[in-house]
Amino acid sequence: MYRFNNDYSQIAHPAVMKALSDTEGKSYGGYGIDPCCKKAAKMIKDRLNAKNSDVHFLVGGTQTNFIAIDAALRPYEEVICADSGHINAHEAGAVERCGHKIVTIPNSDGKISASAVAKIAQDYKESVIPEHVTVPRMVYISFPTEYGTIYTKKELSDLYKVCKKYKMYLFVDGARLAYGLGAEKNDVKFEDFAKLCDLFYLGGTKCGAMFGEALVINNDDIKPYFRNMLKQNGAMLAKGWLLGTQFSALMKDDLYFKLGQDAVKQADRLKKAFARKGIKEYIKSPTNQIFVVIDKALEAKLSKDFVFEFEGKYDSKHDIVRFCTSWYTKDEEIDALIKAL
Repeated sequence: MYRFNNDYSQIAHPAVMKALSDTEGKSYGGYGIDPCCKKAAKMIKDRLNAKNSDVHFLVGGTQTNFIAIDAALRPYEEVICADSGHINAHEAGAVERCGHKIVTIPNSDGKISASAVAKIAQDYKESVIPEHVTVPRMVYISFPTEYGTIYTKKELSDLYKVCKKYKMYLFVDGARLAYGLGAEKNDVKFEDFAKLCDLFYLGGTKCGAMFGEALVINNDDIKPYFRNMLKQNGAMLAKGWLLGTQFSALMKDDLYFKLGQDAVKQADRLKKAFARKGIKEYIKSPTNQIFVVIDKALEAKLSKDFVFEFEGKYDSKHDIVRFCTSWYTKDEEIDALIKAL
């Protein structure tokens, strides 16, 4: 079976595996206070040109999302996101379990606009009963979105301006950041995230690491006691050097960014193959996720040799499915799928 249903089905990039193996026989301090984490944090901050940002390493995306949000917000404050946003649609109410209301905006190809966010913030500002409702304090977006789409630099800048105007934080979920940055028409640079949001993270789990995410906090207001939040929520890994070691390997020689570009190139090959067969894209994604409308008969045939994700029913004869390439995807895997098509 060839697996195209996600981008985390392989253990880790060989460079990451070697780096982890090289720690054998060595001893480190615990809980992320070690040379490996310090080195990785410095590499990330140097690459961002953001020496005053804080970097924390966590195990997974859901964990990173709810802890970052809970650390930034008071109990009566809410977070705004797209209705398709990961915190709203895929995390079993993790954020709301922390006591924070999620307010959703109908998505446009996975994205939300600055004007829609401004309306929510302005409505609260003009409310005659502000103490009876939750306070808009954070905007959550993903780069790329759940549909593989990406924000332009202008869209990101506009969102951040609105957040600054209404004293809200902008949080960017970067679980697939490498693939967003690797998109051909992307005009957002890595270092822009140090300037155009309050906090964001580099996803490792889906981008070449065995596991792990690197959260970057730019806003000084969110920095104090963040390690206390990690510990309280079971997110302070005793063997923290396992996270730092992986991100050092990914940041070395810009491997992280190259892996994203490679996955997008493989996805582009597959998109062209679908187009040649007259299979239309459900949403035009420039990254490693491909959403297509596929005939159910063809879907059944392909399912014998390929694993892909069912996303929903399109009509009586067609389904919406997702094919996902990754840092690992090989030419022969794409060739096999193209041949099958």
